[in-house]
Amino acid sequence: MPEFVEGRGLFPGRNVGGSFDAQAWQSEAPRGADLPHREACCDGHRQRAGRDQASEFPRSCLASFKVYRRGEVVRIVKPLDRLAVKTISPRYRSQDERIEIAELRQTGLSIRRVAQRIGRAPSTVSRELRRLPAAAGHYRPFEAHRDAIGSRARTHGRRIDIHPELREEVGARLAQRWSPPQIARHLRVKFPDRASMRRCHESIYQALYQPGSALVRPAAVPSPRPSPLRTGRDHRKAHQRIDRRRPRFQQPMLSVHQRPFPPHDRSEAGHWEGELIVGSQQGSVIGTLIERQTRLIRLLHLPSRDADALRRAISDRMADLPASLLRSITWGHQGIEMARHVSITAELGAQIYFCDPHSPWQRGSNENANGLLRQHSPKGTNLAIWSREHLQAVEDEINGRPRLVFDNRRPADLFAT
Repeated sequence: MPEFVEGRGLFPGRNVGGSFDAQAWQSEAPRGADLPHREACCDGHRQRAGRDQASEFPRSCLASFKVYRRGEVVRIVKPLDRLAVKTISPRYRSQDERIEIAELRQTGLSIRRVAQRIGRAPSTVSRELRRLPAAAGHYRPFEAHRDAIGSRARTHGRRIDIHPELREEVGARLAQRWSPPQIARHLRVKFPDRASMRRCHESIYQALYQPGSALVRPAAVPSPRPSPLRTGRDHRKAHQRIDRRRPRFQQPMLSVHQRPFPPHDRSEAGHWEGELIVGSQQGSVIGTLIERQTRLIRLLHLPSRDADALRRAISDRMADLPASLLRSITWGHQGIEMARHVSITAELGAQIYFCDPHSPWQRGSNENANGLLRQHSPKGTNLAIWSREHLQAVEDEINGRPRLVFDNRRPADLFAT
């Protein structure tokens, strides 16, 4: 009888940092091989399991492996299904529980005592021990877990696919370019007493996105798009959770919420707001910077829309300012043109903060200044024809206008003082 130590068990590796999968690999090492070969086999699988221990389930379970007996391959174990990495209900037995059942049975405990120790019904433990009896002659937890994962998947046909009348009704409405929500509402009204003829809009979307769907048919009115959806998509667009999105920049950026002053505070000079104005067909840009306290505008001539060009333009245009007039820059969006924001901060000594996406109110002064610039460059204008001299002339004109907010004083005069 194998020795059982409380808190350690017959699979000690799972309590000292090893993974369950590493133990499974060790149990399948060549039994007829010499000791160095067995140790090398186990060490390789330990390294593989160690690389994967940060994930929810080791990747080695997703690849097939060979079982050796006396140095020869006796069978190939198929990889686990993708369902193995999904979190399931606690009412299903986990791999931990199966290993514990094997350990407790090896110590000679009865089925009822084992069930009491793991908090399960005796019938549950009995069924588990009868799993795959002919394959090994005794309970093997890792094989039992693989068998349970493989039998968990259930395939069933969609109601739209197996119900001809429902499929014809939905297909006819899609041919008329009805949206799935409209079809779902129509089915509830037309078939109030037939539950089998009602489907929610998500079921219609899934049936439509299925490859080779019978719902995609020629429309009543010809259209260049084969998909009956208004978006023209034949598959679902992938979305990603915000907290799992890859950062836009390699270096960490500061949010506008981390500024040392609230948005309405304009008591201190030297805080700027910036953004790009884009020309026709996204082919030309100019940069705008406005000082928050005096509303002074500075324009940036950009030969191209890339991070290096914007870094040079900002550094050259703002290099003449003292530290008291260049404390921070709040940039309008997190585009790739500001990927060199760390270099700009190092060259100018001004911290750069980024606004939230689609939040122009967080840089209200700059948004107002861009509206003034549209008098000279309406939307759709090719901004590449503007020279540095022309931009300077526009800048001087706007800064020389009296402002009501300053009692008809000009931004250029206020900034000079």
